Amino acid sequence: MSVRTLPLLFLNLGGEMLYILDQRLRAQNIPGDKARKDEWTEVDRKRVLNDIIMTMFNRKFMEELFKPQELYSKKALRTIYDRLAHASIMRLNQASMDKLYDLMTMAFKYQVLLCPRPKDVLLVTFNHLDAIKGFIQDSPTILHQVDETFRQLTEVYGAISAGEFQLIRQTLLLFFQDLHIRVSIFLKDRVQNSNGRFVLPVSGPVPWGTEVPGLIRIRKPSDHPCLETVPRCHTLYFRMFNSKGEEVKKIEFKHGGNYVTAHKEGSFELYGDRVLKLGTNMYSVSRPVETHMSGASKNLASRTQTCGTLQARRIIL
Repeated sequence: MSVRTLPLLFLNLGGEMLYILDQRLRAQNIPGDKARKDEWTEVDRKRVLNDIIMTMFNRKFMEELFKPQELYSKKALRTIYDRLAHASIMRLNQASMDKLYDLMTMAFKYQVLLCPRPKDVLLVTFNHLDAIKGFIQDSPTILHQVDETFRQLTEVYGAISAGEFQLIRQTLLLFFQDLHIRVSIFLKDRVQNSNGRFVLPVSGPVPWGTEVPGLIRIRKPSDHPCLETVPRCHTLYFRMFNSKGEEVKKIEFKHGGNYVTAHKEGSFELYGDRVLKLGTNMYSVSRPVETHMSGASKNLASRTQTCGTLQARRIIL
């Protein structure tokens, strides 16, 4: 297991949590002049997100997070997000927190599975950070905290080898391997089966720096034939060449995919086109999102607390 996985796991799950909370708070928005004390306004939404993001990107916490270490246990990580979600005036009952955490984990699991290259999990992380900066664009102090975390990511992961990124990806998949929670947004898009397992595509762009499947080159001594395969639509063509470059034999067979070459690599800079869309906010389009859980707790332990003169308010996911 990689000791460099924890920051990527924490930041991506945190980004998904913020997407969901933002979507639910927007759905419950009431104009400020018409809102009762127990109803949410746009000001409340911004305050909740600011408070959570400020806590999430606390400098000392980030310094500890980026130290090489094993992943936290699932229970410990869940406890962190419980506390993080309640770092503002918002309160979630147990059932809502369960649903929130399930959505977070299944969304990031899907993103890791679809990453064209192991290194692209870093682009997924940058997509989350880009969106988080959009939530706090009017808060320069918190924005600076997020930018500092971005610089830490660039410094730590910029020099990591492809092999280490592969180990990071394997560590993430080991963390998620027993999670098969059905999510309606995935079921409706037909990217998840009824048993909770994801459907992986056999089409689209290939990883940056690689070629479309169908081309194999075998180098042999000059007195032996050379074997090469080239793609033609959905068919592979084997071509054998002798030492003079003359074609000797051709064999074709279907590979069943529909791939294209990646037109450019995503940017790993502070500002730039990530190209990869994994990790962007899938809740920005208004549609219902829920999970289907077996044995979910039905005891709604609603809690209210007072923060200064403001009463904590509950939100139901």
